[in-house]
Amino acid sequence: MSKFDQFKAKLRPGQTYRRADLVQWSTAVDRHLKEAVQAGVLTKLAGGLYYAPKETVFGKAPPQDDILVATFLKGGPFLLASPNAYNALGVGTTQLHNKTVVYNHKRHGKFALGGRTYDFRMKPAFPKKLTAEFLMVDLVNNLDQLGESAEEVLERVKARLAASDRARVKKAAQSYGSERAKKFFARALAEVGTQDAA
Repeated sequence: MSKFDQFKAKLRPGQTYRRADLVQWSTAVDRHLKEAVQAGVLTKLAGGLYYAPKETVFGKAPPQDDILVATFLKGGPFLLASPNAYNALGVGTTQLHNKTVVYNHKRHGKFALGGRTYDFRMKPAFPKKLTAEFLMVDLVNNLDQLGESAEEVLERVKARLAASDRARVKKAAQSYGSERAKKFFARALAEVGTQDAA
């Protein structure tokens, strides 16, 4: 078995690799990477980032977002989100966005990985998984990036608060909200509280 065949045998379909991760399996990693890309065993996603394609009935499947981002960031924690998730909140947002936002502690900026652009945003805090409360706070944080009327969306968010778990929304706003979002939710929750008392 040649050294290249030994290198190939270590690769697992569906996994992403950094060049630095592959050094352990080869003494001539750059040559083996070039041969693997030419043979279709690996696909180059970005500088120093590779993917071992997984064959499906429909051809080669793209890498899963969470695996790709974890490899790019050299581990977590991170949270994958999309502005499309705001549409499920029932606050009148209807536009579809072709972007994936990655909240993390290491990188900031837009990076093209495997033909897709990811918007990496460094945040001091974010939840482990998406919740309706976090999405509501995130919607107010990113209001200027939506194609909707900001005033109408804010009014609908206020109306939605009446049916939401207000304690969880308040905690999410304090933990993850910008100053503008914190002020908005403090006022809105106070208004909803006085309406309930009346």
